[in-house]
Amino acid sequence: MLAARGCKVTLIEQQPHPGGRSGRLERDGFRFDTGPSWYLMPEVFEHWFKLMGTSASEQLELRELSTGYRTFFQDREEPVDVGTGAAASGLFEALEPGSGPALERYLRTAKEGYELALEHFLYDDFSSLTSLLHPRILRRSPQLAQLLASSLESHVARRFSSNEIRQLLGYPAVFLGSSPSRTPALYQLMSHLDLTDGVKYPMGGFAAVADAMAELARKHGAAIHFSATATDIETSAGKNPRVSAVRWIDAHGRQQRTPATQVVAAADVRHLEGHLLPETLQTHTAKSFQRKDPGPSAVLLCLGISGKLPQLEHHNLLFTTDWKENFSRIRQGRMLEAETSIYVCKPSATDPSVAPEGCENLFILVPAPAVPEWGIGAADGAGDAAVEAVADAAIDQLAAWAGIKDLRERIVVRQSIGPGDFLQQYGAFKGGALGLAHTLGQSAMLRPGNRSAKVGGLHYAGSTVRPGIGVPMCLISGELAAKAVLGIKAAGPMDENFAATVRQEAGA
Repeated sequence: MLAARGCKVTLIEQQPHPGGRSGRLERDGFRFDTGPSWYLMPEVFEHWFKLMGTSASEQLELRELSTGYRTFFQDREEPVDVGTGAAASGLFEALEPGSGPALERYLRTAKEGYELALEHFLYDDFSSLTSLLHPRILRRSPQLAQLLASSLESHVARRFSSNEIRQLLGYPAVFLGSSPSRTPALYQLMSHLDLTDGVKYPMGGFAAVADAMAELARKHGAAIHFSATATDIETSAGKNPRVSAVRWIDAHGRQQRTPATQVVAAADVRHLEGHLLPETLQTHTAKSFQRKDPGPSAVLLCLGISGKLPQLEHHNLLFTTDWKENFSRIRQGRMLEAETSIYVCKPSATDPSVAPEGCENLFILVPAPAVPEWGIGAADGAGDAAVEAVADAAIDQLAAWAGIKDLRERIVVRQSIGPGDFLQQYGAFKGGALGLAHTLGQSAMLRPGNRSAKVGGLHYAGSTVRPGIGVPMCLISGELAAKAVLGIKAAGPMDENFAATVRQEAGA
């Protein structure tokens, strides 16, 4: 966005490709996304592409999934398929007769909350709290206070008695790096995304999204350096230090120095300050992060499977009946039970390019404690013992719950990723997989801010700062940083005509 506005931009990316935590792996004809896999909040993506002078439809090939996701419940013999609109209503009626009207009311409120968040909360860095005095927010303040004061778990439980429905409406908390009991009820808005808007898939996976964005940045003049590691943010001397340069090591191991008047740091904010700034200039200190909730980590498993797997849809969720014990183990750092709640993605159901002909591509995510001491993953089961034990259990659980008895024998590619990998590869706080959990104390204006309080010209983006976790949220955080660099103080999304604005207006 800054390059499109005429700024001279240099991007220093540690990975050999764009995307950050939206990683990728290619092996023996299989192509895996090792990070995000749900394309939700499509209007946020569309807005970003319009700011770059194009559109999502021009840059991506998006497919609507006829089945949003398939859910396997531990105590239910057959899985259920979750669709949108009438399909969702029909499913809820089957799970709990008479629940259709309650679902309609729930989703109507979720939609209102989502629209309110887009208009007044997500595109605001809260550098000024005057935006909270908007009449629409003031009118909704009693309801907002109630939604913030109660948990998503209790909010859902007051409306539905079916444990399956409670889990379907509570699971988005996991993708917010938390649990239903610790996530504010305000985040019921997440159910609007899959049960009303539906789920899309970008052909080529999220690697294709990252590549499209990088190519647009280049077209607007950004210089991108991959396999490059930032080592130091230089600042001016004096009482009011400002950024002056970034030191980094290029792909050939050579020391580089790039002068800068503004720096946008998009990795984990605690890692950035702890490694690139002296302690005296750190806003987000080690002490201030002592009580931060890193959210869960994960054990990821990329599997190449010979033959087809009709038992699975594109997205699949496996839910254990006792969630409290499940989430308790993750929060307390204990080893997981043999059967735990997991997510399984089979992108080859939609995209034939991600697996050789006649094969399937599986990505398994097992929410796990943020304990990097569990270690790292590796190819073919050679990772650290705790990581591979969780991976083996996930394979056996999927085989049993989905009725794929020979699943283990059909594995031709296997690659695991553990909590230690998130710490080593991304500098993730305590090895968290997603970013700081969306608890009440780590949401909206209570989340770490997007600007350094001690270094002028230093801005932050990514999943540990405002507005939060997920690709759309990270895109918005980048926009907040761009607005700050450009001196745009108005809350809300940037003008979508800005890419066509005369470049000299930027003054940067």
